[in-house]
Amino acid sequence: MAKPLPARGEIVRCLHEAARPLHARELATRLGVDEAAYSRLLTLLDQLSLDGTIKPIAGHRFKAQKRPDATGSSWEGLLSVHPRGFGFVSAVGQDDVYVAPDGIGGALHGDRVRVTEIGRTSRGVEGRIDAIVARRSPRLAGVLRRRGKSVWLEPDDARIRGPIVVASHAKVGNDGDAAVVSITRFPEYANENAEADLVAVLGAPGDPVVEVEKILLREQIEEEHPDGAMREAEAMAAKLSRLHAEGRVDLRHVPLPTIDPEDARDHDDAVWVERIGEGYRAWVAIADVSEYVQPGTELDAEARARGCTIYLPDRAIPMLPAALASDLCSLMPEADRLCLCVIADLDRHGVVQEFEVVEGLMRSHAMLTYPGVARALGFTETPPKSAQAEAMKKGLKALDDLARKLRKTRLARGALDLDLPEAKVVLDEQTGEPTDVVQRAQDPGVKRAYQMIEELMLLANELVAEWLGKRRCPAIYRVHGQPDEQKLERLGACAETIGLDVDLNGLLEPRGVSHFLARIAGHEKKRVLEMLLLRSLKQAQYDIANIGHFGLASAAYLHFTSPIRRYPDLLVHRAVKHVLRGGKIDTSPNAIEDLRMAATTASARERAAMEVEREVVDLYRALYMRTRIGDVLEGTVTAIVGSGVFVALDEPFVDVLVRFEVLGPDHYEASEDELSVVGLRSGDRITLGDRMLVEIEDVAVLRRMTMARRVLPERMMKQMERTGSGERGRRGREKPTAPGRGARPQRGARPAARPAPKRGGGRGKKQGGRRR
Repeated sequence: MAKPLPARGEIVRCLHEAARPLHARELATRLGVDEAAYSRLLTLLDQLSLDGTIKPIAGHRFKAQKRPDATGSSWEGLLSVHPRGFGFVSAVGQDDVYVAPDGIGGALHGDRVRVTEIGRTSRGVEGRIDAIVARRSPRLAGVLRRRGKSVWLEPDDARIRGPIVVASHAKVGNDGDAAVVSITRFPEYANENAEADLVAVLGAPGDPVVEVEKILLREQIEEEHPDGAMREAEAMAAKLSRLHAEGRVDLRHVPLPTIDPEDARDHDDAVWVERIGEGYRAWVAIADVSEYVQPGTELDAEARARGCTIYLPDRAIPMLPAALASDLCSLMPEADRLCLCVIADLDRHGVVQEFEVVEGLMRSHAMLTYPGVARALGFTETPPKSAQAEAMKKGLKALDDLARKLRKTRLARGALDLDLPEAKVVLDEQTGEPTDVVQRAQDPGVKRAYQMIEELMLLANELVAEWLGKRRCPAIYRVHGQPDEQKLERLGACAETIGLDVDLNGLLEPRGVSHFLARIAGHEKKRVLEMLLLRSLKQAQYDIANIGHFGLASAAYLHFTSPIRRYPDLLVHRAVKHVLRGGKIDTSPNAIEDLRMAATTASARERAAMEVEREVVDLYRALYMRTRIGDVLEGTVTAIVGSGVFVALDEPFVDVLVRFEVLGPDHYEASEDELSVVGLRSGDRITLGDRMLVEIEDVAVLRRMTMARRVLPERMMKQMERTGSGERGRRGREKPTAPGRGARPQRGARPAARPAPKRGGGRGKKQGGRRR
């Protein structure tokens, strides 16, 4: 398996550092690309040249585009502000740039800015913000305040500099109400306040309904689709009765079933596998949503703006109207449906021998569930039997045989198998209040049934990526770059403290990461090591430049299998059908730029959806923890930050902050690498992965934060108190509210959030799979 190519930013950085055009061979040498991957690098360089990222020169040479200024010391990037006032600017092809509080000026968290380098330290580049290129979303949520004629908003987000001055003519809302505003005038200088108009006053802060509505309004997420889009969707009913099979392969004889979670409301994929001699033939049929959602329609514009379906603990906010998602495009049993289908012949080892992609007309023969399939195949004894699954047992057995071989091959090439815990919020059916937050339990047999489908989805996604690539058709790929080397160093330092020797260079290869995961499988600190590894992995995203997918150890991967709930899949379907119908492939600069913008927008909408899903889960966690104040609970130290340590509780599935001042009768300070905390008088040391007993003290619902204090054994408490008193002020000093120059802080102020309900990469569907 060829290793993933270097990321776009790495190529750009290498060309900038060279300060001269580089031949593709020299570029390959500098980037560590071997001969087997050289042809793929050439394709990637062509793609980067087409979209204007780099400039091609005669003779297979390439050079970087000019930076924003001639000195090469300014970059554009996204500003992330820490609650303590400093910030970081992330720029393409550059390391994050630290900005001290006095260098931020009138910029706000989330603004796109131009930053100029003013110095370098051992920890990296420091800069100041010279210009604001584009402002963040204007909407903010918080608490409304009134004093006489003055009205302002205290932002919930501590990263936003407040207060926000609200127009004095705003008459609605009482002091202390939850509210959402829209900024009408952004600050130009550091000592200015933003001005805003009221969007909505929602009621009492802390109420579950109010808080969720506040999040959705702030992010401008509408649950209802516009009337125009709804009318277009409903008009498809007439078209459904006149399905045109011309030019399509009739697949209605193939006994394709849908296999989904029990509570699934839309069914966009169906699969079937048969034995052909010693090998297999597999069908992966996907609903042809692109036939109904046409470019230039209001329906398409709305789908693009939404980007994906959002899953909340109590409901889903669909990308497409229900008339399409749950009816016309859903592969209902015994109903003719249009589809795109990947038909693959594989040998007895599960290796693809040949395949084709066709436009088809199919009919689902059964609506199966994971539990029903698991029971039919003998993976579990718990769920009740499904008569339909029992009747299809022979084909399901072939499906399982093939899936196990595909999975074995995928893991052998280095694909990561991170089994991350998933949060399940239990809600009271009457009140909507959370009654518990637990790790989603999954019957091992049901999980195996899920993996059967996941493997077929991953196969289809890879084959379609290969199919489009061979035809040199521009497409939106799902890409995942190598891990962050600085964060890997942090993982290596942590591993070293517990006696584990880690080959950091090896972790830049998928197979090396897989070997590391196998080594720590039984280690007592497996949990924290996996978490540090997870933080070093970059987020997968959409891009027209195919750099491969590190996490899947895949040379070419895209999203094809979920067009009902992901817009990039819909665009891939359009590209496939355009080629199948003999259309001319458009590689003009305008077409490439349109596709690049679509990929950028899709990545942004996905990140926004993830943040909403995660914030709503964190909201419910905080609401639930109000009922646990005073409880003593046990957990694992998973992060050390500027104010204390985070402890992941065993039960409930919640992270709590234990501030330094409540760790014990001592003055605690974090080590520079933030891998441990030490009591300056007693020498008491707390390291990542340690177990800790805590008592829940307080909950800040608006900040989605639970605070606790450490509970020490009585003997240890007395021993620490005997160590000495009165030393606190002399032995330690308080950390400044924001680090000055030369004292660059760690960027993260919180641990990586516990996963919200997951979106799978291949399957990616309401259960189980990671967002690949």
